[in-house]
Amino acid sequence: MAIEVVTKDDLNQFKSELLAEITQLVIKNPQPKQKWLKSKEVLELLTISPGTLQNLRINGTLSFTKIGGTIYYDHDDINKMLERNKKAAKLTLFK
Repeated sequence: MAIEVVTKDDLNQFKSELLAEITQLVIKNPQPKQKWLKSKEVLELLTISPGTLQNLRINGTLSFTKIGGTIYYDHDDINKMLERNKKAAKLTLFK
């Protein structure tokens, strides 16, 4: 029986090849974004307080669905809200 010695260089090469393959798989098959988000996820995504999120619901800025005691928000609706409220940048020229 032949014995093969695995060197540190062999392991580093294997690691590099494995990382390259995993990277290609992730790029080709990105994880689909979650369609419906719970309140906690929206709070983290937008970095807002629970009161602000409640105000967005109350004044109709952000639509939601409530099932039982859980409130869900459509990820696309969040993006639309952000686009609607986007302000154009003002370019200033320095003299």
